[in-house]
Amino acid sequence: MPFADLTPETAPPASRRAMEAVTERLGHLPSAVARLAASPHALDGFLKISAIFESCTLDPLSREVLIMTMATRNDCHICVAMHTAKLTSLDADPALVAALRDGTEAPLPDERLEAVRRFTLAVLASAGAVDDAALRDFLSYGYTEQNALEVVLGIGAYTLSTLANRLTGAPVDEQLAAFAR
Repeated sequence: MPFADLTPETAPPASRRAMEAVTERLGHLPSAVARLAASPHALDGFLKISAIFESCTLDPLSREVLIMTMATRNDCHICVAMHTAKLTSLDADPALVAALRDGTEAPLPDERLEAVRRFTLAVLASAGAVDDAALRDFLSYGYTEQNALEVVLGIGAYTLSTLANRLTGAPVDEQLAAFAR
């Protein structure tokens, strides 16, 4: 694999500040960041878009459902481990976590969160051209048109993340090993 785990000393200068900030925030430098740092633009882009997604109006569990849907769809083992840990920290129902990790089409145990999963998959399957019924279904669970666009934002953020993680072959970090599948 040509992608190495970079450090702030070996990374391109434009990646160093972001790498140091991530290390300070998490207490370690994740391998995904260490490899994504080969492109300062990709690293900066992911960190910015994921921060924007984290601050959107979708509630934390809805965001995590979207992320786990992307992670299992794109077979990103790092994202599955990282966001299993996040769901655990949010005290998510273990049945929800198990269903999301499984990645099957079986409905999630929470209907509202299942609506997010269905809508995310519909947006992906139609390249954004969801039909009126799919949008109405999503909205019928109390989500808004703003939330529908935020789903697109999340898909963008986690398309970048999952594909980059797979491209670079980044392994699951020791800190997340307990959450790996």
